[in-house]
Amino acid sequence: MAIGVHHIEIWVADLDSARISWGWLFVELGWSIDQEWDNGTSWRSGDFYLVITRPPALSGRVHDRRLPGINHLALHGGSEADVDRILGAAADNGWNALYADRYPHAGGPDHYAAYLENEAGFKVEVVGEP
Repeated sequence: MAIGVHHIEIWVADLDSARISWGWLFVELGWSIDQEWDNGTSWRSGDFYLVITRPPALSGRVHDRRLPGINHLALHGGSEADVDRILGAAADNGWNALYADRYPHAGGPDHYAAYLENEAGFKVEVVGEP
C-alpha cells in the first residue's frame, strides 16, 4: 500500500494570475510543469503533484484562508539561503511577505520559514533546512 499524499487540487477564480504566482514559486522550489490544459496546470515534485484549476463548477470568486478548510500549504524550500532568495524575489512575482517583522522565525525559534500570501489570499509557508 502506498503511503503519503498523492496530489492536492486548488480551485482558483483567476487562473491566469494563479499560473503566474504559483508557477513562479513552484519553479523556484524545483518543481516542474506536469500537465497544462485550458482550465488548469499541474506541477510535480517527485511522486506528488499539485493542481491549480478554474473548474466550471466553481461557486465563488473569493478565497478566504480564515474560513474552515485548509489555511496554508507548507513546502520544503531548500536551504535557509534558498528561502532567503525566494522571499527576496516574492514581491516581484505575485507574493507578499507575512509576519515580516518576525522573519525568519515566525513559526518559532527553531523553525526557519518564509510565509507568503498571493493576491488571491492563498498562504504558503516555505520551510528552510539548516
